[in-house]
Amino acid sequence: MDERELRAEADAILAELVGDPDGSARLREDQWQAVAALVLQRRRALVVQRTGWGKSAVYFVATALLRRRGSGPTVIVSPLLALMRNQVESAARAGIRARTINSANPEEWDAIYEEVERGETDVLLVSPERLNSVDFREQLLPKLAATTGLLVVDEAHCISDWGHDFRPDYRRLRAMLAGLAPGVPVLATTATANARVTADVAEQLGTGAGEALVLRGTLERESLRLGVVRLPDAAHRLAWLAEHLDELTGSGIIYTLTVAAAEEATAYLRQRGFDVASYTGRTEHADRLQAEADLLENRVKALVATSALGMGFDKPDLGFVLHLGSPSSPIAYYQQVGRAGRGVEHADVLLLPGKEDEAIWRYFADTAFPPEDQVRQALAALADAGRPLSVPALEASVDLRRSRLETMLKVLDVDGAVKRVKGGWTATGAAWTYDAERYAWVARQRAAEQQAMRDYVSTSRCRMEFLRRQLDDEAAAPCGRCDTCAGAWVDAAVTAETLSAATKELDRPGVEIEPRRMWPTGMAALGIDLKGRIPATQQCATGRALGRLSDIGWGNRLRPLLAENAPDGQVPDDVLRAAVDVIADWARSPGGWAPSVPDAAARPVGVVAVPSLARPQLVGSLAQGIATIGRLPFLGALTHTGPGEGHTARRSNSAQRLRALSGAFSVSGELADALTHSPGPVLLVDDYTDSGWTLAVAARLLRQAGSDRVLPLVLAAAG
Repeated sequence: MDERELRAEADAILAELVGDPDGSARLREDQWQAVAALVLQRRRALVVQRTGWGKSAVYFVATALLRRRGSGPTVIVSPLLALMRNQVESAARAGIRARTINSANPEEWDAIYEEVERGETDVLLVSPERLNSVDFREQLLPKLAATTGLLVVDEAHCISDWGHDFRPDYRRLRAMLAGLAPGVPVLATTATANARVTADVAEQLGTGAGEALVLRGTLERESLRLGVVRLPDAAHRLAWLAEHLDELTGSGIIYTLTVAAAEEATAYLRQRGFDVASYTGRTEHADRLQAEADLLENRVKALVATSALGMGFDKPDLGFVLHLGSPSSPIAYYQQVGRAGRGVEHADVLLLPGKEDEAIWRYFADTAFPPEDQVRQALAALADAGRPLSVPALEASVDLRRSRLETMLKVLDVDGAVKRVKGGWTATGAAWTYDAERYAWVARQRAAEQQAMRDYVSTSRCRMEFLRRQLDDEAAAPCGRCDTCAGAWVDAAVTAETLSAATKELDRPGVEIEPRRMWPTGMAALGIDLKGRIPATQQCATGRALGRLSDIGWGNRLRPLLAENAPDGQVPDDVLRAAVDVIADWARSPGGWAPSVPDAAARPVGVVAVPSLARPQLVGSLAQGIATIGRLPFLGALTHTGPGEGHTARRSNSAQRLRALSGAFSVSGELADALTHSPGPVLLVDDYTDSGWTLAVAARLLRQAGSDRVLPLVLAAAG
């Protein structure tokens, strides 16, 4: 194959891909080097290049060249639905027929499979979660591996558990790599891999196929101007946004650490007249599509987003990226700010750190691989079952939250210790070693990343150089543009009027708490006779909390009050007043206290407290204070009859949480008499709800004792 002719053909394809009618587009030398490695040498290559370098151009051009020479379709594994949609549109310009398989289009899967088998699809984009689907893995994956002409692994840092964003679904790629026909090229791409992650990914790519080629470039982003704006509290940060957002060029993204913060910031900015949209894990699929389209077409000033927006949102003229709160990793931060300035000369990147950031880091820090005893417990439960167990069924045997349990099983699956089959999971019986040293190192790495983010905020060095060094970019040097190189370019001051409005917004308490309606699976295995739907006559009503612990408003006020080492004491006056305000708003809201039973009383007949082992004064004074202000009788507290710490355990899965609560409470004779003589709804008061099972168990007891409705009120709800 003549290299010069191939290069000319590649450049012509690129011109079609980018919509260049003059045909003047040319691959840069580093891009051509990657294309040549795939098409001429049929190698496995890892490309580590900054965001906006043009990695997608490499694999689309290579796809077109390979398809013209008789190769099978390209398979692209990517975790980013937004990126998938952008890629499909880009490919069409070059006549490349691309389809996607992901959780958003299951009704199209069969038709897509048939198109692939008929050779009508040039590119198949697959979400990594599909690789762990039993049907996909057993039926389609072997066929794809045998016919694929090019395998592309996008965001390849997700393969490595040394990295900041390890995703165990990616480890299933090992099976696909092993099943590829000889000489099939493989391309892995990422913008965020330090030296350790790069070496790990390259080793996994090269398994059985010789050493992988690593093409690593500088991570400098000449268009980005980085800065940090340090403000006293969340109200100042919201006020700053309201006063300075219009000064930022074009449209952009405002990242938050939590869903609650995104919703709070969106509501406030809309009140101040800004066209902004919220984009989080709670956002419906159709609303996500609309939000993305609105930002792409500059119909909104910003998306206020969590990391759900992902790495792959592609808007070359994005003018700014702001962070309302500091991410826990400088590598993740570099990745997110890399969305800006890809197709414009200048873009502003500003971090507004908050005092609550580290508390939020700790809250979401339960993703480490579990201790060995819990892993062995899961393996033993699967081995003893004699049949496949679903994750909910396994929860009865292993005290891990569902998301963490699922992640652990995926890792064990790749390691060969368990297998995903129809109906759940089974143990393979294969020998398995707990790699304690590796898991400990990864935990230390996470702690080091958090310290690096603290250092980034306070550094007097160049900020771009700091981030590049975190990614082991040997060419890192001062940028001359950031606030430490060239001086701050934004004013941190806010007006009293704007600050007052922001404070008022954050001080508004009250969020709904949905009741539990189904008992957890597998309770019979724990000797507890509860299953299926909770009878309507035993459920609690939709409740209220002052705020979520992940809020930047009330969350900041409640986190210190409810911290594990916080001293117990009387409820603060401002918190009690806020609780009374929530109750008043609740009573006035449509359907708030309105009974579902005809002729039933709407107003509570009294207040009942959940007995607290950790904060008895706080909960007791809250319940009695509400009763006094509301002129309601305080009926007392449920009696604690269970083990010492049983009902205070947090962050367990539902089955284990309910097991701990089984028998933990009872209704005293005095309380039962009060409920019998004064039938009607009761207000149930507690300090905190995470899983919702304490409220569910307490409400069941109260309703069995005669209450026709239970209205839960807590200070704080989990994220």
